[in-house]
Amino acid sequence: RISSMLNPHPPNLMFPIMILALWGILMTSSICLRQTDLKALIAYSSVSHMGLVTAAIIVQTPWGLTGAMTLMIAHGLTSSALFALANTNYERTHTRTLLLVRGLQLAFPLMSTWWLLINLTNMAMPPTINLLGELFIISTLFNWSTPTIIITGIGTLITATYSLYMFLMTQRGSISTQFRLLPPTHTREHLTLTLHLLPLGLLIMKPTLISGLFT
Repeated sequence: RISSMLNPHPPNLMFPIMILALWGILMTSSICLRQTDLKALIAYSSVSHMGLVTAAIIVQTPWGLTGAMTLMIAHGLTSSALFALANTNYERTHTRTLLLVRGLQLAFPLMSTWWLLINLTNMAMPPTINLLGELFIISTLFNWSTPTIIITGIGTLITATYSLYMFLMTQRGSISTQFRLLPPTHTREHLTLTLHLLPLGLLIMKPTLISGLFT
């Protein structure tokens, strides 16, 4: 929808949207750091990543469009996996408040592994396609305007911070006494998370499947 408005480039429309997209990366990332609701944190995380996608699409270069497509697919899988994890917590604790669901690593060690892997994916750690998409986008914005590296760099740093914050708040610490008897995790839940992470791991072996349209 954005691409159709920006062909050819109307400067009077391009720059305000670019400013909002770049500023939105910082603002929504910062909001994640003060969230107490787990699902709200994940939702704001998605908004932050889509700020990168919007900025890349507005530049209208092959690298930008490739990065936008790659990051949209990568974050679609990552965000869905995070919501699935949040739902497994909610089904057992019946609360989304981060302060009340601490220490779940003691009760669900395998699920804690999924939390770690998916949070690392959300941070765009190698070898996931999230990293590929973000590198394309950051390079595109840097070529468009050098100072954007400051905003994208700070945004990446804050993303890493709130991802670690989400993992530590849900998995580490002492478990609440009201959650002593928690039902175990199910095979279907682990299968669901596997089907999210497997494509993210395999697509990096042949990223042209999703990014070759514009290169």
